[in-house]
Amino acid sequence: MLPETIASLPKAELHLHLEGSIQPSTVCALTARHGLEVTEQEVRHRYAYQNFLEFLETFKWLLRKQRVEANFEAILAAAEPFASRGLHMNWIFDAVRQFGPDAAMRVVDAARQCASKSIVAFGIGGDELSVPTKNFRPVYDRAGALGLHRLIHAGEVGGPEKIREAIEILEVERIGHGIAAINDPALMDLLADRRIPLEVCPQSNIRTAALALQLRRDKANIGEHPLPALFRHGIPIALSTDDPAMFHTTLVREYEHAQQLGMTENELLRLAQMSFDFAFERQHSRTAS
Repeated sequence: MLPETIASLPKAELHLHLEGSIQPSTVCALTARHGLEVTEQEVRHRYAYQNFLEFLETFKWLLRKQRVEANFEAILAAAEPFASRGLHMNWIFDAVRQFGPDAAMRVVDAARQCASKSIVAFGIGGDELSVPTKNFRPVYDRAGALGLHRLIHAGEVGGPEKIREAIEILEVERIGHGIAAINDPALMDLLADRRIPLEVCPQSNIRTAALALQLRRDKANIGEHPLPALFRHGIPIALSTDDPAMFHTTLVREYEHAQQLGMTENELLRLAQMSFDFAFERQHSRTAS
């Protein structure tokens, strides 16, 4: 159980997908609003998968059941009254890698058209092995020209070279997941020296079998996660849930995982502070000490 000093701390979450945070009952309510019928049992069945490709299929299924633009506007409105109580929400417009550069460019254009000051970054998720990194350079140049921060999922199921490509070709400022770095000491040095944070999502890496893939095993457990080693190497870490409804986790539970991995109370305090330090919104930072 987390010490109260950690459990009660303000925390920022930097890697949280809107669609993956929707509980089964909410999925049913939203789909019904748009004239579609789906049962909670069906959603829960979809939320049970054994590997990364099954997870991607579930995510695509969930997207087809939603009206993302309407959800975005509704959440902006719903969150506004809570701003005075400390809730601050920024958005990353995320493209799907396997859909290719043209589709990714349309996501950048959608961010421009929304013209919301809460949209702070552009990223790419999905299957990092599907399309070469270099193909997305014009997309990231366009995002940068619009003033958007740059990030990408890399080193989740791909190797360390995917992280290095993202840094050198796309000039990203944060890496989603990045656990493959544990297999490349020189890359770990680079991340630490340049202060490029990894958005680490332990439960996600177990549920998608990404960690097992990086460890070259059939299965992996939370006790084998490289979070402490990455952190103690000096790499900034933003502890996150990724898709909490789909992975049956919470941010507090991820801190509990970090504690189970042997991270000390002081290290957990530093994790909480880092979540604000690398949030692209320094003016909203809050101390965790």
